[in-house]
Amino acid sequence: MQTQITPQAQATGRSLEHPRREEIRLEDVLHALSDPMRLRVVRTLADESCDLSCSVFDLPVSKSTTTHHFRVLRECGVIHQIYRGTAKMNALRREDLDALFPGLLDSVLTAVARQEDRAGDQG
Repeated sequence: MQTQITPQAQATGRSLEHPRREEIRLEDVLHALSDPMRLRVVRTLADESCDLSCSVFDLPVSKSTTTHHFRVLRECGVIHQIYRGTAKMNALRREDLDALFPGLLDSVLTAVARQEDRAGDQG
């Protein structure tokens, strides 16, 4: 995998490894989306129009596990992360995912919402 480095990362010397669009693989994306915590992150990012800091996400897991989930999402090409000062900012790679796998992200997000609705009806 080749590293995609943003101009800001070059300026600060802090870069994170991201796959290029053409390197993103369906099986990796599906793997990333298969975990409930990672799916929660993706849903939150999909609902926002701006980048979000890792600290915004209140996941019911340890900090090291949260870091692991963000790394999986980044390395699979689902999110893009950059440093802004000391904060690591996250954005959904919707444009890349929609170009490579049209309708996949919307279908997954719709299915998760319906699943939650069904679970709420049963409770």
